Amino acid sequence: MDRFLAVIKKLLTLFMKLFTGVCYLVLLFFFVQVFCYTSFRIPSESMDPVLVNGDYILVNKMIKGARLFDVFAAVEGKDVDIYRIPGFGDFKRNDVLVFNFPYPENRWDSISMDVMRYYVKRCIALPGDTLEIRGGRYKVRGCGERLGNQDERYIEKLEHAEQYGIAVDAFPYDEQQGWTVCEFGPLAIPEKGRKVVMNRTNFFLYRQLIDWEQKKKLSLKDGRILLGDSAITQYRFEKDYYFVAGDNMANSQDSRYWGMLPEEYIVGKVVRIWYSEDKYSGKIRWERILKKVR
Repeated sequence: MDRFLAVIKKLLTLFMKLFTGVCYLVLLFFFVQVFCYTSFRIPSESMDPVLVNGDYILVNKMIKGARLFDVFAAVEGKDVDIYRIPGFGDFKRNDVLVFNFPYPENRWDSISMDVMRYYVKRCIALPGDTLEIRGGRYKVRGCGERLGNQDERYIEKLEHAEQYGIAVDAFPYDEQQGWTVCEFGPLAIPEKGRKVVMNRTNFFLYRQLIDWEQKKKLSLKDGRILLGDSAITQYRFEKDYYFVAGDNMANSQDSRYWGMLPEEYIVGKVVRIWYSEDKYSGKIRWERILKKVR
């Protein structure tokens, strides 16, 4: 009997050690997911050929810092405050970023985080940059580096967009400006603390951003810009914003169409493809596994 009890005691001790080890692993996994790295599956061709349908990507949250917010409130569609823990750097032009889409479904008049809807695009312009698109090519004033992963085939499609069924009209959809996906800007990307004069042009460019920051409606009436009931002649931005675009320029819903991305909505930077599987055949794409994303 004593021997039997001793065996039972040893088994219980072993079980508790295993259970404790599993708990530690779960906590470690949760910690890494929340604060360090997370994973997403690519569901479309908007970043082709760098990322293709069926790629599983590893996203680094530590560059700018992981976000903390009330997930349950966000799932319910409520407006939430988003905080970042300190990060180790900044996002750069040409980084591939994962972010929450900044507009609710079927609405384009107000910014709101869709916590269940993630996009992946390339960062083209940073807060404080002035961006233009000329002949379908991105240009940032004072920047000599090549922006985006532009393929001449896609540029050609953009130049003959109607023939390929590509939407030509671009943000902010103002007839006086007449911007298109080929000829766009100049657009000053807002950064925290930057002031802009509130005229008709800037009203159309920044009204959604100002509405979101102030939780008040910006309107244009009799040539005056009104924030709520008060007339304003200038505005100082409280947040940083980015311009992002898909590498597959002929098939990508991005900042060319919906405007600028709030920094708070960015999850992190894509660093590697950790797994890839063909959507139709189910075969593993071995050549893409652990491939670095540039």
